[in-house]
Amino acid sequence: MAEPSEGGAEGSLRLPAVTIFLSAFLLFQVQPLVGKLVLPWFGGSAGVWTTCLLFFQALLLLGYLYAHLVVRHLSHRAQVRLHGGLLLAALLTLPLRLHPFFRPAGGGEPLGRLLLLLALTVGPPYLLLSTTGPLVQAWVARRGRVPYRLFALSNLASMLALLSYPLVVEPFLPLKAQSWLWSAGFTTFVGLVYSLARANAHGVSPGEVEADPVDRPRTSLKLLWIAFAAVPSLLLMAVTTHLSTNVAPIPFLWVLPLALYLLSFILCFEGTRWYHRGLFLGLLPVLITLMSLSLRPDFRSMDHPFEAIRSAASWLASVRGQVLLFTTGLFVACMVAHGELARRRPHPRFLTGFYLRLSLGGALGGGFVALAAPRLFTTYLELPLGLAAAAAVAGLSLAWELGPNHRWQRILGGLFGLLALGLGIHAFRLDKNADKVMVARGRNFYGTLAVYDNPGHTWRALAHGTITHGGQFLDPTKADHPATYYSLDSGVGLAIASLDQRPRKLGVVGLGTGSLAAYGRPGDKIRFYEINPLVEPLARRYFTFLGRSKAATEVVLGDARLSLEAEAPQGYDLLAIDAFSSDAIPVHLLTREAFTLYFRHLAPGGVLAVHVSNRYLELQPVVRASVDAFGWKALVVDTDSDAEEGTYGSTWVLMTRDGGFFEHPAFLDNEDVKPLPSKALLWRDDFSNLFRVLK
Repeated sequence: MAEPSEGGAEGSLRLPAVTIFLSAFLLFQVQPLVGKLVLPWFGGSAGVWTTCLLFFQALLLLGYLYAHLVVRHLSHRAQVRLHGGLLLAALLTLPLRLHPFFRPAGGGEPLGRLLLLLALTVGPPYLLLSTTGPLVQAWVARRGRVPYRLFALSNLASMLALLSYPLVVEPFLPLKAQSWLWSAGFTTFVGLVYSLARANAHGVSPGEVEADPVDRPRTSLKLLWIAFAAVPSLLLMAVTTHLSTNVAPIPFLWVLPLALYLLSFILCFEGTRWYHRGLFLGLLPVLITLMSLSLRPDFRSMDHPFEAIRSAASWLASVRGQVLLFTTGLFVACMVAHGELARRRPHPRFLTGFYLRLSLGGALGGGFVALAAPRLFTTYLELPLGLAAAAAVAGLSLAWELGPNHRWQRILGGLFGLLALGLGIHAFRLDKNADKVMVARGRNFYGTLAVYDNPGHTWRALAHGTITHGGQFLDPTKADHPATYYSLDSGVGLAIASLDQRPRKLGVVGLGTGSLAAYGRPGDKIRFYEINPLVEPLARRYFTFLGRSKAATEVVLGDARLSLEAEAPQGYDLLAIDAFSSDAIPVHLLTREAFTLYFRHLAPGGVLAVHVSNRYLELQPVVRASVDAFGWKALVVDTDSDAEEGTYGSTWVLMTRDGGFFEHPAFLDNEDVKPLPSKALLWRDDFSNLFRVLK
């Protein structure tokens, strides 16, 4: 099938290229911007980012559908009138701001509320930005140009926007300024679209030409486009969740997988020189097999016959090894799928339908991870199943080739199919290899929680991904002993022991197993704030801290900050901030506004205890900034692990107005007690910079 020449058409691609570049840049700049806007309302869960990705994929699908329909059924003049009116209407929604009606209250599933909030906050401008790629490329095709390289350009702009946000925008601009700057960029974009529409006012619209039936893509090919787009999208979200939850919970680790996903689009659609089919199809089975095996809990300790293999397995099980393995595997899988898509792209006459099915596949893959998987599975099965799907579509691409000269490719396709079947079976057998005794497991919007015992049934723990959220001895004589991060010598343990002997009122942000209830005495009151409604049933059924506490305990469901804002001052003698989301405290709980709220709820002489233990972020400077801002006194209590006592190393910052509090014997001559470092980094609700606190 002959395609129009790249250079044989009149006019320049400069204006279309600038328009598409700016639209794609704005599309990916607004995603982290909106994510930060909604963070204080919905917490720091990975589910918030996954839901945002799903929302943006769904709007992209609607935008591509819109472009496909208007190009197919409307004249160019009608397209310009309709699109111009919608662009003007979208300008009325700026600048970006949250609608308070959808502010969450109490516990419950926040998915629907978050999606509606996103729709009202950024829906109209994002939808129209998403139409730009296919719509402008269709206008370019009217002039006889091949527009597919513009698709590569749009992905380049997306990747630059993605990388520039945490490096250039977030460190220097507060959210309000970001919103206004983005709104100015959108206004500029609207002007470019009008200029482009006027420049392409002459010519015949593709929808007004009867298509050659020979050139029309078959239904089977259209289904193949959808499959090739769905699997990379599924793997992108599944790998991101795996890395940020189970490997290294660095808050912005999602940038790397998404950048590689976009890079594969750029390389595959820029030309034919980057996708070497034999190379990538050869690497794919090796990498997805290694990725699947590395998901086994006993992968590091598997009995391999050679020392070199044991060493390699040990390194692959490390944080660096897992990040390298899964990002490389994701990139190769995306190159195969997107390379096969590029090989099967249609004549530009059908490009809007082609992009529509690409976006449909992306939305299906993302929807499976964000919507279906949490309701179908109790663990992260979407990742191993995604690996099996990657093998299946690779086999399908080989088996699809026609003619007697492609017999060997069909054989290879069958082998890929067998590999996919084996990986699928392996996915459902992963838990049988665990070296822990699974007691209970559940999953919802906020992630997967698991209760497990050690093989000797002497210890029980609650985990979110790889992070323990509390544990308890099963021996009745030790069951009331506070362990993990809450031991008697921990910062929070010392603070509670140093309070006056009168009945105490304690507040705890983050329930976990309810370990701090073990400190309760008759007359005490302890209120826990917990955002995840799945935690309390697990804590009450499988742990005894809440049920056996001598204090009166209660659990308030919902985001702690929103709950505290809605309550009258509680007069807490101690308020503990221990709201882990995997291995990071949500940013909105460490801002100056958040500390103002905490201090409002403390009694005179009350103590604020902030748990800042973290493998990747140095959070003490953030706390220091609020200590300085309010003129409080502070100390750090940094303890080590003790396996026999069931205690984990922890770092707590204790803050109080009463400087005499730290004269208590528990803090004097204690080698675990240290001054708070002088370095300060102030976070506000509209400004925070995670790169500056990386360890």
